[in-house]
Amino acid sequence: MSKALELKKQKVAEIVEKLSNSKSTIVTDYRGLTVQETNELRKQLREAGVEFYVLKNTLTRRATAEVGLTELDQYLTGPTAIAFSNEDVVAPAKVLYKFSKDHEALEIKGGVVEGKVVGFDEIKALADLPSREGLLSMLLSVLQAPIRNFALAVKAVADKNGDGAQAQEA
Repeated sequence: MSKALELKKQKVAEIVEKLSNSKSTIVTDYRGLTVQETNELRKQLREAGVEFYVLKNTLTRRATAEVGLTELDQYLTGPTAIAFSNEDVVAPAKVLYKFSKDHEALEIKGGVVEGKVVGFDEIKALADLPSREGLLSMLLSVLQAPIRNFALAVKAVADKNGDGAQAQEA
């Protein structure tokens, strides 16, 4: 077997592993970004725990066939860079969408979120979600509301009874 073919098979295996382990995968067209802009994007993605690779579409299509995500093939046209996140579903969408708003050359095509192939609209909706910390804060606030309301009601009754007792003494 030729060395080039062996390297291609190895690369397909790496893409298969990344697709299998990734909670969120986003396909982009990076055509038109300068080297500095690309480096800045990579830096922002790295800080968010996201891996970003420029991959050949033919090798990626072979990997999607092995993983059963052939629906993703529709987004594998032209120059393609793919962001993989193994931990946070929202992070790549947030970073890429924010970056694409500032740099029109970056186009988000589609992706895979928790095993489901999605388009640009779903990725945009995901990017608009609050961060994990924000969601946890909202949840905590919702859980505390009944306790806080009960405490306020008890305090109001106690204040009312306290005022009534003072009025009777006078």
